[in-house]
Amino acid sequence: MDILQLVIVIAVLILLVKPLGTYVYQVFANEPSRLDRLYGGTERLIFRMIGLKQRAGMSWKVYALSFVATNIILVVLSYIILSLQFALPLNPNAIGGMEPTLTFNTVISFMTNTNLQHYSGESSLSYLSQMAVIMMMMFTSAATGFSVAIAFIRGVTGKGKSVGNFFEDFVKANTRIFLPVSFVIMLVLVALQVPQTLDPTLTVKTLEGAVQQIAIGPVASLEAIKHLGTNGGGFFGANSAHPFENPSPLTNVIEILSMWALPAALPYTFGLFAKNKKQGWVIFSAMMCLFLVFLTVAFASEKVGNPAMNALGIDAAQGSMEGKEVRFGIAQSALFTTVTAAATTGSVNNMHDTLTPLGGMVPLAEMMLNVVFGGKGVGIINMLMYAILAVFICGLMVGRTPEFLQRKIEPREMKLIAIAILTHPIIILIPTAIAFMTDAGQGAISNAGYHGISQVLYEFTSSAANNGSGFEGLSDNTPFWNISTGLVMLLGRYVSMIVMLAVAGSLMEKQPVPETLGTFRTDNKLFTVLLIGTVLLIGALTFLPTVVLGPVAEYLTLR
Repeated sequence: MDILQLVIVIAVLILLVKPLGTYVYQVFANEPSRLDRLYGGTERLIFRMIGLKQRAGMSWKVYALSFVATNIILVVLSYIILSLQFALPLNPNAIGGMEPTLTFNTVISFMTNTNLQHYSGESSLSYLSQMAVIMMMMFTSAATGFSVAIAFIRGVTGKGKSVGNFFEDFVKANTRIFLPVSFVIMLVLVALQVPQTLDPTLTVKTLEGAVQQIAIGPVASLEAIKHLGTNGGGFFGANSAHPFENPSPLTNVIEILSMWALPAALPYTFGLFAKNKKQGWVIFSAMMCLFLVFLTVAFASEKVGNPAMNALGIDAAQGSMEGKEVRFGIAQSALFTTVTAAATTGSVNNMHDTLTPLGGMVPLAEMMLNVVFGGKGVGIINMLMYAILAVFICGLMVGRTPEFLQRKIEPREMKLIAIAILTHPIIILIPTAIAFMTDAGQGAISNAGYHGISQVLYEFTSSAANNGSGFEGLSDNTPFWNISTGLVMLLGRYVSMIVMLAVAGSLMEKQPVPETLGTFRTDNKLFTVLLIGTVLLIGALTFLPTVVLGPVAEYLTLR
């Protein structure tokens, strides 16, 4: 029964890839379509309001400057609202303003699509903050990442000097994808008993006669964009393990598909832009193969359980249920864990801190690789980066100038890709080392030994990958952790996006090279294997020592 649940969800996901990928292509292909009749009027009004009469194409530099400037303005606005929420309306529970370093961390977290939460939403944010900052940034950060991914795809598949217009892409991402789809998901969740209200916290009397406060609010609307935009920040501190956010196995599956479908569809969209659908299926196949390996490890580890507990006759039959919701069980908990890390969403329906060592290694490893579908645009950009790297390595092996999509791969592109590849481990490993070397860092660790190493490593990996989930055994709401993870989130988001836009701009300006008998094909099964091998080789060489110090060492001690 557990295996059947996994197979059904994966099968539904695969069925969604082609129609959803085609829809995304129609949205961003900038060609006349039936969608213009439905959304054109609204978009033209928005364009007039922001003064965008001529939507001329942008170079990669102007595109990068545009999305960074837009994000800066939104950050400033959000910081003001969170700091002054005590004096603003829609605060029926009289919640005060946030501490400055926590405000910094929260604003950066949601602007970078990370949604790392060093706070509990139901007790730290007013309804205005939840809607005007948290939900607003969930839309804008997702639209930003999606737009950059489309611009990158245009760059590696097109020609000329324009990768598109950021403001047009940004508006279309919201009006044609995130707003309408999240509205439908919200209605479905409301029908399935997820709250959607502006009423204040409920005061009720328990069966024993005690008084209890029950937090409610606009939960369904936040849940919809939280998953669709691969954001992950929950209305409640318990996130999607909370029965108001995720009340049943059916809502669990809906949330899984919501955060997984768009990242899974982007490879097919890439194939349509490249005028070669096989190219898209190669990228999708590589992602899915890696995903299935990680899912197998997570499910098998949790199903087997803790050997020390099994020796006592505890959990021997049902697996490790510690930290999991009974309504989800092992299968849906393992699948949710694998998908949320693969799609860099950060939403959790179980406590990752209580996963078995190898089960906890799965989300950690996925975030370290950051290519297994990925969040809004990040996964496809990083996987295409590894595809270019694989072509370069193969070209060196056969003594031929490497080509990708009929563009020569030269030193400029490889230097930029090297920057993107090296930035990720640097902003994870160096802060991790600093945390262990300082009292401010060590004071937050709640577990000694190998599990404590995993806690710290997971926190910075989650920040760098713009995921946002945590082991949650870490006392992270301190100035040290708020500032350090905030800086890591900034670097993890913007360095790779800007660098890969530069790669796309460089490739776009090159003259296409005609295919010959000696051209190395990138749309077949062989390249799928080479792509997976390149990802694992780079990831293993970079992160294996630290993974061995944490989850692997913990696993070996239990046995």
